[in-house]
Amino acid sequence: MTNAGPQLTTSTRRRQWVLVTLLIVAGCVNYIDRSTLAIANHDIAQELHLSVGEMGMLLSAFAWTYAIFQLPAGVLTDHAGPHRMLTIGMIVWSLAQLLSGMIQNFGQLLIARAGLGFGESPMFTAGTRACVNWFPIKTRGVPLGLFNAASSLGPAIAPPLLTGLMLAYGWRFMFMLMGVAGFVVAALWGLYYRDPEPAGVSKEERAIINAGVTEPTKTAAPRLWTKLFLIPSTWALMGGLFGIVYVSWLYGAWLPYYLESERHIGIAHAGLLVAIPQFAGFFGGSLGGFLSDWLIRLGVDPIPSRKLLAIGGILIAGLFTALVPFIADTALTLAAISAALFFVYLSSSCSWALGASLTPSHFVATLESIQNIGGSVGGALAPLVTGFVVEYAHTFTPAFALAAGATIFSAGSYALVRKNAYAMLSETSSD
Repeated sequence: MTNAGPQLTTSTRRRQWVLVTLLIVAGCVNYIDRSTLAIANHDIAQELHLSVGEMGMLLSAFAWTYAIFQLPAGVLTDHAGPHRMLTIGMIVWSLAQLLSGMIQNFGQLLIARAGLGFGESPMFTAGTRACVNWFPIKTRGVPLGLFNAASSLGPAIAPPLLTGLMLAYGWRFMFMLMGVAGFVVAALWGLYYRDPEPAGVSKEERAIINAGVTEPTKTAAPRLWTKLFLIPSTWALMGGLFGIVYVSWLYGAWLPYYLESERHIGIAHAGLLVAIPQFAGFFGGSLGGFLSDWLIRLGVDPIPSRKLLAIGGILIAGLFTALVPFIADTALTLAAISAALFFVYLSSSCSWALGASLTPSHFVATLESIQNIGGSVGGALAPLVTGFVVEYAHTFTPAFALAAGATIFSAGSYALVRKNAYAMLSETSSD
């Protein structure tokens, strides 16, 4: 019995999954680096004599520069390609992480965290473009889901790993060691990754990869991003990711502190417990990709399959987040937070796959970078707003309520995304 239709060779399929593995590793290092400040929150605040509000500023400094450089990173990725952009980005963010372990005051750490945000800005847009370059549209959900799930796997690994390093060698060594790890991953990506054609993939196989795409992968017109802002669905995508990232950053930035201050759990124990909800997020993010591709195999169009899962996931996450401060038992609290992050990352995986399915390949990184501006603003506001709310309210209850409200805004935004929103741009050619 023969297969129906042409198939990719074993060599090409192997290269696809080595690519995904490298992206997962890079994504984990990326998010472990982001987590270092949250894990060392108490120790850094004590050594540098910082208030809760100042720590909130530090936790959000990364996200503001990350947001500011999203669009330039996306546009440059669609021009220069994911190989160069991600290699340069990893080198820059690893240097910033290394220097974070050498700072002496608030201002220096603020600059280092801003540098981390600048360096990490191409990570997910370049990674998404790499997946789009290598996978057909109907099977992108799984690789994009696994890649996106690294954003929860990294924070899951981070608490026990970073807490152990910090308790054994101090927070400065912890920062510097992660900087070195980033340089290693940058070298691996720079040496291995190439787009399909430079990698020697045949013309026939590239046709399989591009099957169903309105425009084959090429270079986007330089000013195409200005047209994207004129399309309402672009703003809807930004609003949708805003709520997703707001909730994930609430937990990513403040969960260790919440467990220590309001649940009265010691730093070592809290470092281990924080990993549980993040592992739940990893499984949710992975499942989101599998579910959306499964719906496509059942005959559901790629756009509704991603969109409905994104909306449903974020609404359920908001429900569990709203319940967290009203649960007295610590074990049940962790279960609710785990459920919230499971559905947050399920929604997140589908949101990235949604953006990649809406657009022709030649400007997918640009659109995803614009969507991620909304996410980055959410990621910047969550730690900052939470820090000041907790400082003045002396409780996390209103902070959880705000996050639950952000999920409603997110779901409403995704509901406004239209299937053919970018059809008029499918014929855009490179300059």
